[in-house]
Amino acid sequence: MTDEGAGSGRALIRRNSLREQISDALRDEMMAGRLPAGRNFTVKEIADVYGVSATPAREALVDLAAQGLLVSEPHRGFTVPEFTWDDYLEILEARALLTDNALRHLGNREHPYDWTRTVSLRRRAEAATRAARAGHLDVLVGCDLRFWQEAAAILCNERIADYLGWLRVQSWMFAAPHLRAVDRLAGVCWDRHGELVDRIEARDHDGARRLVNHHNLFTIELLARLLDRSLDGVSVLRLLRDPAAVDLPSAPPAAGPEPAQPPHPTVGLGQVPLPRFVPSGRYTRSFRPGHGEPAAGR
Repeated sequence: MTDEGAGSGRALIRRNSLREQISDALRDEMMAGRLPAGRNFTVKEIADVYGVSATPAREALVDLAAQGLLVSEPHRGFTVPEFTWDDYLEILEARALLTDNALRHLGNREHPYDWTRTVSLRRRAEAATRAARAGHLDVLVGCDLRFWQEAAAILCNERIADYLGWLRVQSWMFAAPHLRAVDRLAGVCWDRHGELVDRIEARDHDGARRLVNHHNLFTIELLARLLDRSLDGVSVLRLLRDPAAVDLPSAPPAAGPEPAQPPHPTVGLGQVPLPRFVPSGRYTRSFRPGHGEPAAGR
């Protein structure tokens, strides 16, 4: 698909699962900001773009809607949702609290991680770093997602890894349009993927945790600066800026009006925000917390 929209051309499909391939392609378009919030399309339009029948196109769109990455509208098709600054703060908070806690406890249990995977992780880190330093946003969003999906395998918990992947997709859907507005993006985005691989290879769980916290801190400060948003009152920053946890430089602080901070419902020990729904499809099994029923779209 192109910037002009779904009706502008035909994309070539080469992999086995049309449903998954179309879903992945549309997800990548939304992550990169090429399909902006509010963009609406129908099953027929997507089927025509990818040169497939209506069935796999519909299945792909339904999958994305079940994950909260599209909104299904009766008689109108599907629409790309808008993620607000408050949405992004929730996403970042959930991601930061979950990764910090998981990495803190990683050394306290048997670790079945396949260390041969670090070879692939290193390649993904190099690709993401090159794209970030060159300012190639279209390349970076895909490389970055694949890097963090591979890195999450170290947690040896598929549910945590899937949830983190879902949060990262939404993070890019919010961030990419704002990054596209930057005149020169080279060197602007976080580019320390290789250093994280060094920490993982060294079995340095605490060092990996600190670097992941630095990544989250760098990212939220960058976006706050671009959007002229204040970070006063954002509670998760106490964790990310903890001198004992973060000993790395961060992006310059931002100034601006303080956004309203809605209360977060919590789960477990009262630290991790409860998701609006648990993503389905490729990210995890479809269910609501505490219920055995399929999850509805956002």
